[in-house]
Amino acid sequence: MSSLAVNVLDAGSLLGAFGALGIAVVLFAETGLLVGFFLPGDSLLFTAGLLAAPGAGGTVRLDLGQVLAAAVAGALLGAQTGFLIGRRGGRALLQRSRSRKLHEGAERAERLLARYGHGKAVVLARFVPVVRTVLNPVAGALGVGTRTFTLWQTVGGLVWTVGLVLAGYALGSSVPNVDRYLLPMVAAVVLVSLTPLLVEVLRSRRAARSGR
Repeated sequence: MSSLAVNVLDAGSLLGAFGALGIAVVLFAETGLLVGFFLPGDSLLFTAGLLAAPGAGGTVRLDLGQVLAAAVAGALLGAQTGFLIGRRGGRALLQRSRSRKLHEGAERAERLLARYGHGKAVVLARFVPVVRTVLNPVAGALGVGTRTFTLWQTVGGLVWTVGLVLAGYALGSSVPNVDRYLLPMVAAVVLVSLTPLLVEVLRSRRAARSGR
């Protein structure tokens, strides 16, 4: 597959074009750079695990060790970079953005930090799209301790990346030619990953109505 024709929103297209390297770059951008909030982190990890399984068919084959190494490196380095960006002016960068989705994600990130405390919030944010992009610079801007952030972003990053990759790998190993069902499975992963976001939106609306 030509890298010129790659669709950055399609996990299969990204993996076919760039392999394990693409995983590291996408996760770094999604967790470290505010412009990466739209990238498909969850589906990319799960799909990479599927394509690394010995039972997976298709033309794209990945090595599990390389996938895990790339995923962990991209997620951990990205989050730490986002935190440092926040320390040096994350608020200003957010204010310049015109993306409503990004601003809503920043508000949810602040609520998460206030509600659960720094450590738990940093871990939980890994599993919420958009929030995992903006929480890192928000944490830096709010003065979360570097040692605290580094410890818990590492814990969260390992659980998120390794968990999703191995989930895909386990399914791919148990179902022959699992790539035939790739699209519906990726859709299911995306739906599950959006569940915390939907729950938070509904909770916020209920709280707003009760406060009137």
